[in-house]
Amino acid sequence: MPTIKSLNKWANAHTYYPLDLLRIALGVFLFIKGINFISNSQILVDLIKPVQNLAGAMIVVHYVAPAHLIGGILIAFGLLTRWSVMAQLPLLVGAILINFIGEMNVANLIIASIIFLLCAFFLFYGSGKHSVDYYLKMQQ
Repeated sequence: MPTIKSLNKWANAHTYYPLDLLRIALGVFLFIKGINFISNSQILVDLIKPVQNLAGAMIVVHYVAPAHLIGGILIAFGLLTRWSVMAQLPLLVGAILINFIGEMNVANLIIASIIFLLCAFFLFYGSGKHSVDYYLKMQQ
């Protein structure tokens, strides 16, 4: 636990607006992607077609959109950012792997890889100084 506290103190001392804007943009992107999956669920069904014979494929369809919606909102506001990012990581690993299992789509692979790297960064960095987490922590 002391390691996380020291990382959190370092992050709060070295926070910048661009990193907060990047976190907000990541959250908005995930939220929009969740809306996209809900409004056009056939896209998601087509994406997981290579792994549809595996157990739990239908669970994945019902997990991806709500996870992106809720996680995107939480990441954008900076509330429970690390937990929200951890919920996104398995989805992003799956998005990267689907490109290798099924038909390779380079654009989707690049987007999924960039979002994965951003989520990995915010998993360690946290939500930063301009977030709901920081505000609630300062209220104590």
